[in-house]
Amino acid sequence: MSSRERILGRVRRALADVPPGEDGPVERDYLREHGERTVEETVDLLAENLADYRAVVHRTDPGSLPRVVADLLAARGASTVLVPSGLDEGWLAAAEVTRVRDEATSTPHELDQVDSVVTGCAVAVAETGTIVLDGSPDQGRRRISLIPDHHICVVRVPGQVVASVPQALERLDPARPLTWISGPSATSDIELDRVEGVHGPRTLEVVLVR
Repeated sequence: MSSRERILGRVRRALADVPPGEDGPVERDYLREHGERTVEETVDLLAENLADYRAVVHRTDPGSLPRVVADLLAARGASTVLVPSGLDEGWLAAAEVTRVRDEATSTPHELDQVDSVVTGCAVAVAETGTIVLDGSPDQGRRRISLIPDHHICVVRVPGQVVASVPQALERLDPARPLTWISGPSATSDIELDRVEGVHGPRTLEVVLVR
């Protein structure tokens, strides 16, 4: 018996005593967001929660974005950067780095040798301090945001910012490869000591571009 069959069997047994017609759809009248906020307050909440998860938050405008990205890469000492196929080339216009393309043939070892990765995002959730990637051309394959040790993620403000998870889900295609990121990769499984960079980047920098 497969795990799927085992789980479905438990569901059937749990519903065995439910009279016909009483197993209707679940009501979803829960709050879609907590409290009322202006657009500016929502963006501020996103920045606050990102920082609370130990992401490094920067704010800029489109004209200054290439300089900001270049400065972040230089401060990191990055000489190579992974580039999704659909990333706006202008974002890296001021950076003096070797660009490594996101290719299906790249091995995990090869990706591990790259210093940084720059991506866009699909949506950012203010209440949870979460950015979501969905594999779109400016975000690339899921693995390129999980293997390099330094991730720069560009979020367009306010268009890509929503208040809550329900609002984010309305914008996302569940059939796409979704990656939900709340701060740098970390775990406290071993003796409750926080260790960063275990199954993703040790450093996450989010650039909010208005």
